Amino acid sequence: MDFDKLIAIDMHTHAEVSCWNPFDNYGEEYDRAADKYFKNGRRPTIEETVAYYRERKIGLVMFTVDAESKMGRRRIPNEEIAEAAQKNSDMMVAFASVDPHKGKMGAREAERLIKEYGVKGFKFHPTVQGYHPYDRMAWPIYEVINAYQLPAIFHTGHSGIGSGMRCGGGLRLEYSNPMHLDDVAIDFPDMQIVMAHPSFPWQDEALSVATHKPNVWIDLSGWSPKYFPKQLVQYANTLLKDRVLFGSDYPLITPDRWMKDFEDAGFKPEVMPGILKGNAMRLLGGARPAA
Repeated sequence: MDFDKLIAIDMHTHAEVSCWNPFDNYGEEYDRAADKYFKNGRRPTIEETVAYYRERKIGLVMFTVDAESKMGRRRIPNEEIAEAAQKNSDMMVAFASVDPHKGKMGAREAERLIKEYGVKGFKFHPTVQGYHPYDRMAWPIYEVINAYQLPAIFHTGHSGIGSGMRCGGGLRLEYSNPMHLDDVAIDFPDMQIVMAHPSFPWQDEALSVATHKPNVWIDLSGWSPKYFPKQLVQYANTLLKDRVLFGSDYPLITPDRWMKDFEDAGFKPEVMPGILKGNAMRLLGGARPAA
């Protein structure tokens, strides 16, 4: 990334539409429920998303979510996102997603994506992938990420996916309790763990884990900042100011809306540049905060 030319770095954007594979409408009811929950039905292509961010001079980290074993739905190819990042390397970074149920084969894929496609991190969503983050089934993939000292974003807290569906679409919220990442942070100290979203209803657990483990970060995606819990803002202004990251959850929430609401959410002026860009620069560049 050409950090000097960017005004911010969005650590949390989704690839929603593949231009390589035909649309997989299996499980489309989850999309409709999410559209209703977030009041947003827009699903741009990767190219459209890149153009949107380039116009705003905002860098972005993009990923898909591989939940093929749980959801039965074909993922968007990691390679498609990685190639887009290679073509837009001045302002885009690709993270990959590999279903933890793929075990050692998943670990082989993760290493191939790092070596051959230059992916810079990974994304996990325990609720839709149907696993506890501490489950040793996922250890082979974590071992690869740890060996390359890359970051991994984990969804935490409530999920808009499945919200309002009969039985919540069969998705278990408990998988995304941030306390489940405590074991992961201990066993993989060189994997930088990013807890995505205000972790409702476990915000205090998330703050505890992040405060205790120096390889744990928090991204602020998925909510408008005006709805952030007070204690999250308090810790972002103090103890965790060097490990809190701007993320929007685009296209579900736009960076325009997020950044507008961020101005009035109670963050100290001196910590705002770090949240918007500086902390992400260190995370993506390999620099680590002091223990």
